[in-house]
Amino acid sequence: MASITSIALSGMTAAQTRLGSAAHNIANVNTEGFVRQQTQQTAEPGGGTLAQTRGASAPGAALESDMVEQLQAKNVFLANLAVFKTQDQMAGTLLSQKV
Repeated sequence: MASITSIALSGMTAAQTRLGSAAHNIANVNTEGFVRQQTQQTAEPGGGTLAQTRGASAPGAALESDMVEQLQAKNVFLANLAVFKTQDQMAGTLLSQKV
C-alpha cells in the first residue's frame, strides 16, 4: 500500500498532466486540423493515480470542456496539496511528541 504522501503526489502529478493537456488544446484551438488531447486517469493498485494523454478520436475544438478541465485540474491539485501539507504537519507533530 502506498503512503499518503505518494498518493497525494500522484494526484498532483495527474492534475498537472490534465492542466497541461487542456492548456495545449486551448492554445491550438484555431489550428486547422488540430486533434485535441484527452487525459485518461486510472487508479493505481495499492493507491494513487496515473494520468495518460492521448489524441481524441476526431479533430475539432471543445473550448468549454477544456476550460472546465483546467478549473477541475487546479482544484484537484490544490486538494492533493492540502493532503500533502497536512501529512507533513502530522509527521512533524508526531516527531515532536517522540522527542
